[in-house]
Amino acid sequence: MDSAITTHSSRDRVVAEFQRVRQFSETLCQPLQQDDFQIQSIVQTSPPKWHIAHVSWFFEAFVLPHFNPDYRPFHPQFDYIFNSYYYTHGMMHPRPRRGLLSRPTVDEVYRYRAHVDEQMMQLMEAIDGKAWSELAFRIILGLNHEEQHQELLLMDVKHNFWSNPLKPAYRGDLQTASGNARAMRWVEQAGGVYRIGHGEDEGFAYDNETPRHDLLLSDFRLADRLVTNGEYREFMEDGGYDDPALWLSDGWALLQREAWRHPLYWEQQEDEWLQFTLGGLSPLNPHEPVCHLSYYEADAYARWSGKRLPLEGELEVVLSQQPLSGNFVDRDQLHPAPAGEMGQWFGDLWTWSASPYAAYPGFKPLGGSMGEYNGKFMSNQMVLKGGCCATPTGHTRASYRNFFYPDERWAFTGLRLAEDA
Repeated sequence: MDSAITTHSSRDRVVAEFQRVRQFSETLCQPLQQDDFQIQSIVQTSPPKWHIAHVSWFFEAFVLPHFNPDYRPFHPQFDYIFNSYYYTHGMMHPRPRRGLLSRPTVDEVYRYRAHVDEQMMQLMEAIDGKAWSELAFRIILGLNHEEQHQELLLMDVKHNFWSNPLKPAYRGDLQTASGNARAMRWVEQAGGVYRIGHGEDEGFAYDNETPRHDLLLSDFRLADRLVTNGEYREFMEDGGYDDPALWLSDGWALLQREAWRHPLYWEQQEDEWLQFTLGGLSPLNPHEPVCHLSYYEADAYARWSGKRLPLEGELEVVLSQQPLSGNFVDRDQLHPAPAGEMGQWFGDLWTWSASPYAAYPGFKPLGGSMGEYNGKFMSNQMVLKGGCCATPTGHTRASYRNFFYPDERWAFTGLRLAEDA
């Protein structure tokens, strides 16, 4: 989502952004075959068909009937099938069973998208000036929501394809990053009271990024790039997965239960390590950032290296000093790349922080069902920062608060080190 689009933007600009984001979801689906749209490999993922229907459902549930009381849904049961977790709106099909929905067909889902797009275009053209600001806010929220699902779509497709013994590639024409990892450098940051969170005059943000508030930090250092595959292999070869002293209790128990010995998508064939990517299986590049780590693995590596994971506030303070550029989805690699000379701050991989996902002082969720979007998940999850190689450009910022459960690693998650100064 273009971060310059606000509720004060012209209708033409908002309409153009609506069309761009909606089209990009369908562009991401173009490499998929009909059968690929149906797969749900684990509970955390969703079938591509469900993703592209759900983001249309958002507009049908929270925009169209709100401004047009006479609006009639495309299909009376779609509200149940494609609701995700909005209990104040209504009941929903169980998440673990989304992969069982052979109907509606892919073609019908695309007709659903076309119907919603047509109705939205008519609404944006016809709404009077007094209601435009509220409509624009809901459209911008819906487009940011859709971009989140574009990122999830790529993460989910990757796991779906990896679960297939044939290890098919999502795309065989993806660019491959080159370059060698350089030495890690450290950014020094003096302690003090810092303002974090999103300011009201800074454009769009989710409610969980607010309100802006003071945070006290001690002196710290932050690595200017992510930990690499080669560095993580040293941890593995040094018995990192065998030493309980390195692991949080829940992480050690998970290790024993799941028999983890390496990051997700790694596999060893004779003496060679391979990694599954959206471009298929390929030799493991030691210079690329290590990815698809759980919080527990990231934390164990940090302990092994004599460092720690950064706090959320530390990450935000340093990220706010960096230009918003990096390896995002528009670079068309869909895989993390070795760090360049300017460091590695945005894009590539979501960075685990050591901070639990909790409300900021004075936090107030959005009113109505849209308030379920973030606030109710503030329990038992950890904050991540920075965006990843599947993130649309502009869909992240220093204040952006992503969150995952600590055992999850199907997402594009990576590791940055920190230490007390």
